[in-house]
Amino acid sequence: MLSSLFIGTSFILKKKGLQRAAAAGTRAGVGGYTYLLEPLWWAGMITMIVGEVSNFVAYIYAPAVLVTPLGALSIIVSAVLAHFMLKERLRQMGILGCVSCIVGSVVIVIHAPQEQTPSSVQEVWILATQPAFLIYVAATLSIVLVLMLHFEPLYGQTNVLVYLGICSLMGALTALDTFNAAIVSPIYYVMFTTLTIIASVIMFKDWSGQNASSITSEICGFITVLSGTVILHMTREEEPATSTGSVTWYDGDQSKGLEEAHFITLNNSDYFH
Repeated sequence: MLSSLFIGTSFILKKKGLQRAAAAGTRAGVGGYTYLLEPLWWAGMITMIVGEVSNFVAYIYAPAVLVTPLGALSIIVSAVLAHFMLKERLRQMGILGCVSCIVGSVVIVIHAPQEQTPSSVQEVWILATQPAFLIYVAATLSIVLVLMLHFEPLYGQTNVLVYLGICSLMGALTALDTFNAAIVSPIYYVMFTTLTIIASVIMFKDWSGQNASSITSEICGFITVLSGTVILHMTREEEPATSTGSVTWYDGDQSKGLEEAHFITLNNSDYFH
């Protein structure tokens, strides 16, 4: 829970830092690096590191298939903070999506398999070098390369799944400059949780000792969480693209008609401070 609080807060701090950096220079999403000089962005990074360390400590006391789904709390934290601090409106359907993620996570936790904890480094090496897990690792790296080299240049700025697919597969996060924090957090959570449990199932063969009822319940939990994510994504797409402020002026030459005047308009609120 402490980890989720820190991680959920870090989304907001980094988003605020990216917004300020974009107002002062080139956006990070198009190759800018001014965010590295923004204290809020670094505060978000430090907060995320603290959260990840707390998460790592949690893995010492419980298996991955139990700890990872509990990260759903970070969705609530980031969505609520984004509503109040970033003015990213969280609609009723968005709230329903968050609740669905939580419910699905609870179902997964209840029916999660018992992880086979290795007792030595040699046992870990044997599990990590088994053919099924090596195939999974190779497939993961291949998908990441395809996403980075082919899909990112074409769809990176318009489809949130491209960046978050790369982030979830590689265990990082760099998509906040392009998309709303209330959307990035739950989608990242679902993808990361799903891939973590799949890797755990392949490596430790968790499902080998479960009955069909437990496995079916886990799949239903996944579907519930995924449904919540889709609801959040649809809510974002339904929101109209409204500007929060604008300034329009022209060159002031009274001898020119309106057709010849040079008008300049700014609609992004990031430019008004």
